[in-house]
Amino acid sequence: KKPIAFAEDTAVPPENLADFIMEFRELLDEHKLDYGMFGHVDAGVLHVRPALDMNDPQQEVLLKKISDQVVALVAKYGGLMWGEHGKGYRSEYAPAFFGDELYAELRKIKAVFDPHNKMNPGKICTPIDSNAQLVQVTDTKRGTYDRTIPVVFKEEFAPAMSCNGNGLCFNYDTTSPMCPSSKITGDRRHSPKGRAGMIREWLRLLAQQDVKVDALNAQQFKSSWWSRMVNTNSAKSSTDFSHEVFEVMDECLACKSCSAQCPVGVDVPDFRAKFLSIYYQRYSRPVKDYLVANIEQMAPLLAKMPRMVNFFTNLGLSKVLLKESIGYVDTPLLSTPTLANLSAGYTPFSLETLRQIQTQNNANKTVLVVQDPFTSFYDAQVVADFMALAKKLGSDPILLPFNPNGKPQHVKGFLDKFARTAQSTADFLNEIAKFDIPMVGVDASLLLVYRDEYTKTLGEKRGDFSVLAVHEWLSQMASEALSNAQVTTPPATALGLFTHCTEKTALPVSERQWQQVFAKLDVAVDIVSVGCCGMAGTYGHEASHLANSIGIFELSWEQAIAKYPVEARIVTGYSCRSQVDRLVGAKPKHPLQVLNQLLLQK
Repeated sequence: KKPIAFAEDTAVPPENLADFIMEFRELLDEHKLDYGMFGHVDAGVLHVRPALDMNDPQQEVLLKKISDQVVALVAKYGGLMWGEHGKGYRSEYAPAFFGDELYAELRKIKAVFDPHNKMNPGKICTPIDSNAQLVQVTDTKRGTYDRTIPVVFKEEFAPAMSCNGNGLCFNYDTTSPMCPSSKITGDRRHSPKGRAGMIREWLRLLAQQDVKVDALNAQQFKSSWWSRMVNTNSAKSSTDFSHEVFEVMDECLACKSCSAQCPVGVDVPDFRAKFLSIYYQRYSRPVKDYLVANIEQMAPLLAKMPRMVNFFTNLGLSKVLLKESIGYVDTPLLSTPTLANLSAGYTPFSLETLRQIQTQNNANKTVLVVQDPFTSFYDAQVVADFMALAKKLGSDPILLPFNPNGKPQHVKGFLDKFARTAQSTADFLNEIAKFDIPMVGVDASLLLVYRDEYTKTLGEKRGDFSVLAVHEWLSQMASEALSNAQVTTPPATALGLFTHCTEKTALPVSERQWQQVFAKLDVAVDIVSVGCCGMAGTYGHEASHLANSIGIFELSWEQAIAKYPVEARIVTGYSCRSQVDRLVGAKPKHPLQVLNQLLLQK
């Protein structure tokens, strides 16, 4: 059951509101319904959403019955059914409310401005000389189609099924993180609501073909490489609805803002990954997907000879080949010097070292640095600066061995590989967690995978290890050390803080925490309101997405970043720093790097 909007904005004269509420509650209680109720006493408006299961035909009948009863109730108290919102499917009650004479005038106005009944037909009223009918509360609803989807499909794609159509994702505010692809395309199919609708229709069509859910996920149902190649080559002439679903999923940046900002938590990256996993059982994957999925296996090897790799990556011929044959542009360069070189002077990792720390009760004076593939191999100075910062704050940093995070695999729908990666890394981190030493990750968007996707995929097998974000560690573990730290002369102007969209939506207090951390050093920080930067991991490096990636950056980041001098820009996300560097030409620092510069060595 879900709270359903159909009697959600009734209005009566305020002096009648108390009695009206009592009768309204009696009405709903008679039907044994759960409901939420709040309103505006001064205006006499009451917001109510009874919980109904619109997949149940009997509940759909009940919706009509309650609607009729509420219309009669508001009339009794001198009110109306629609106090604030549109009439929509409740338009059938309009003629009785307005009366024949006044309603005829409304129909005349409709005929003047919309004589052919093209604009929202059937809503509010129809043209005066038209035979068109008003929509009815009993007309076909989404639940009519959703009830044909098997329960096992609904459970597998629960985030898509949970969409209640509230439309918050249609927000045009460019500084709102949710759904940059919807903003840049102006196409509602590319919104969380649109994508959820596409998935539901896809599931409905699969059910019509009597496809079983185990046939979608099981490896043994995967087509042979030859069949997948044939299917892919004939895709343009195919009527397979999967291609339309793929189109809207491919444009998703997988930023996960929807999972936190949508009122009902529609998590598009979750069901997007499942769809891609199923789609590529039948069709061939592009080479670029395999490169992304294996970046965490390749990067440590490439980092053994970074200068040679960067030399060939920078060649004009290489760039052309990467773009034309694989579809990648602006490939990032490996860090030189490498993290292995930058961290050479610190306590090396070993289980015996951790045992000694635990025995000597020095766990709170130590911090274990959890690596991620992007900062460790492509922005190693950030990790090194965090280690230096921890040292200045009185903690002994130890760099943990690199273990794949798995996010690139999840984003591209390699769910079997992701599950294996997640279990392997979870096992390692759980083993380390036994020593009760704080673990910290530098890039929030990567460490959040440990909290979300690992939990969904592994369940209880995930274990209970915890990896803190830098700002969390600074706020919780190093707060006193920061307050007592000696600093150089603080900047004369405020710093501009730009946070990763995954971080700011999943960890809504993160910006405030960063601000408080800097305040301990008497450094002013502005929380800059921006949407997505348009990079989102590898999205911005794919040639097919390049124009939209740049366009998304121009929506909010371009103007906001220009307001601050280079040295005053602090950006938490690796992707965001890379995008700024690519499009502005000056790579900003991570906030921790500025902190490290400010603190004097003990």
